[in-house]
Amino acid sequence: MKLIQSIQELRAALAVCRQAGKSIGLVPTMGALHAGHASLVKRAVAENDVVVVSDFVNPTQFNDKNDLLKYPRTLEADCALLEACGALFVFAPSVEEIYPEPDTRQFSYAPLDTVMEGKYRPGHFNGVCQIVSKLFLIVEPTRAYFGEKDFQQLAIIREMVRRYPFDLQIVGCPIVREDDGLALSSRNARLSEEQRRQALQISKTLFASVEYGRTHSLSETKSFVEEAIAHAEGLRLEYFEVVDGTTLQTVTDWNDSPYIVGCITVFCGEVRLIDNIKYKE
Repeated sequence: MKLIQSIQELRAALAVCRQAGKSIGLVPTMGALHAGHASLVKRAVAENDVVVVSDFVNPTQFNDKNDLLKYPRTLEADCALLEACGALFVFAPSVEEIYPEPDTRQFSYAPLDTVMEGKYRPGHFNGVCQIVSKLFLIVEPTRAYFGEKDFQQLAIIREMVRRYPFDLQIVGCPIVREDDGLALSSRNARLSEEQRRQALQISKTLFASVEYGRTHSLSETKSFVEEAIAHAEGLRLEYFEVVDGTTLQTVTDWNDSPYIVGCITVFCGEVRLIDNIKYKE
């Protein structure tokens, strides 16, 4: 495995692979890697000849500068994990390498990017599209892998690829959870032991709501989740939306769509956690 920090060096290395007819898998990450990231990398390794993992905390997708400062950075540990997973290249550029000048491109995919995270984190998805599109142009991957925990992000990246002339396949991979159900997240490292226990109520509530929804209306199920989180110690609900899994637009009845997903964002102390659950697919 090779750690590369310059765009020029990475392009040169990948040109050799491409000339040899090798397929290239890309796993974009912001570092602070965990077993969820490892599952993406292992799938990429299984499906491609060469795998590139980017390890870059992208400043343009943070609307809260304090959140950017607190985001964990663990490149040495990340490299050890990635080598064990079989990645060939780790791309860990500086901010100056990626943004030698401000990226003024604007990406707009309404209504996908105006709801949920788009509503509460203005500019976030524009930043995501800026960095992901840059990585696609640099790496020119055959396939790119993203986790379904960031469900809205995945939908928007798929739309970007549909509209932009990118010749690649987007592969969505299932949420990876701890044995007790908590969705893996780099932000979990910021939770105290007590907060970790409190955060578990998020996934427990979502799982319970699937069973509850079998015998209750969609609006009753939504209220079930909202009330459970409101009464949970240490948690503060930002939003819970039940949406069409393709359009991300709110649904009000179980018969409104064949693909229905519940998306939730909850603060545990100062740590913002997201999760989702599929009700119909």
